[in-house]
Amino acid sequence: QVHLVESGGGLVQAGGSLRLSCAASGRTFSYYAMGWFRQAPGKEREFVAAIRWSDGRPYHADSVKGRFTISRDNAKNTVYLQMNSLKPEDTAVYCCAADPYPGWGPTTNWGQGTQVTVSS
Repeated sequence: QVHLVESGGGLVQAGGSLRLSCAASGRTFSYYAMGWFRQAPGKEREFVAAIRWSDGRPYHADSVKGRFTISRDNAKNTVYLQMNSLKPEDTAVYCCAADPYPGWGPTTNWGQGTQVTVSS
C-alpha cells in the first residue's frame, strides 16, 4: 500500500503559476507510475499527467501540454506538477495517484486531493 499526500494547491489569478507536490510513503518501490488527475465540480475526473518511475518518462494530457510539467525526485519519493499559465478552466481538485501496474484502475492508490482555484 502506498500513502500519498498532496500539497501546494491554492488560489491564483489567471496566468499565474502553482506547483503541486505529492509525497509517497509505504511500498513506494512497488509502483509503476505516479500521476495527477483532476476533477472539477459537475465533471468527471480527468487525467492530467503521469511519470513512469523506472525511467522518468512523462505523459501530459493535451489540455495541459506546454503549460504543465510533471517531474519527480526519486530520493524524496515525491512527484511534482508545475502549472504555468493557469486558466480558470484549470480550477479543480487535483489528486495524486500511484499504481503498481501500467494504467489506472482497481490497483491505483489515491491521495486526498488539493484544491486549485484560478480566478479570472
